[in-house]
Amino acid sequence: MSALGTLYLVATPIGNLEDITGRAVRVLREASVVACEDTRHTRGLLAHLGIRTPTLSLHEHNERARIPQILGLLREGRSVAVVSDAGTPAISDPGTRLVAAAVQGGFEVVPVPGASAVTAVVPLADFRADRFAFIGFLPAKAGERRRVLAALAQLPMALVLFEGPHRVRDTLADIESVLGPRRVVLARELTKVHEEVLRGTAAEVRAALSAAPRGEVTLLVEGADEGSVAGAGEAVIAAGSSPSGGRAQERASPKEFAARLVAQGLSRRDAAKALAEAYGLPSRDAYKIASGVV
Repeated sequence: MSALGTLYLVATPIGNLEDITGRAVRVLREASVVACEDTRHTRGLLAHLGIRTPTLSLHEHNERARIPQILGLLREGRSVAVVSDAGTPAISDPGTRLVAAAVQGGFEVVPVPGASAVTAVVPLADFRADRFAFIGFLPAKAGERRRVLAALAQLPMALVLFEGPHRVRDTLADIESVLGPRRVVLARELTKVHEEVLRGTAAEVRAALSAAPRGEVTLLVEGADEGSVAGAGEAVIAAGSSPSGGRAQERASPKEFAARLVAQGLSRRDAAKALAEAYGLPSRDAYKIASGVV
């Protein structure tokens, strides 16, 4: 019986094709198949690299259905390289379900790191961002978006957000309304010909942004002032705080803080992450609290 195949998670350029790594090129060439978000997009990249590996579509609408087929290839000893249209698969892109299924099936899952909008935007900060929380895309609905921002308001680290061009102005307005005049870095079309970086408060960046920006946007938002955030073991939250951002007025227990985050629309997993960061708790303990186990 042949050895099991390996599932490779391969990061691809977020714009400039020169950002592909030598290891990524080798893995894409040696793999039995490349599972990709958009076969047309990835075939263009492979052609540019002189690679003829067959492709297989793997996107948000068919990922669940594709899993048995990909696991079957791995079981036959064939290696599969997973890519998204840009950046790293399974980070705000398809791949999460497949990775979980591969791990549960006993297959080896290997990351092949490379270009990332997250690590590209963080060094551009003109404020402290050595600690940051990756949030990804905020909810599309304004009310839900503001609730999530309110739940993140006390985190003392920078926030990395993804946003589409059609909604970025509204998101900047919500950041100003909920988080106040924090500094923001807006990076558009990173590593591409029309790369643009804007800095200032959310209101200033919104005013400087063109009426109809093109391309995906990455936002880096300054974290809460550490002097106003409770240290490990406690957090300060406003009793019934509103998006206008009132002063904190009461200290909450970890259980109360978690309940508040869940009530504001965060999943238990995201609430647990915020809880662990705010209180310095182990991830497992934070998840138990957020799940109401303790």
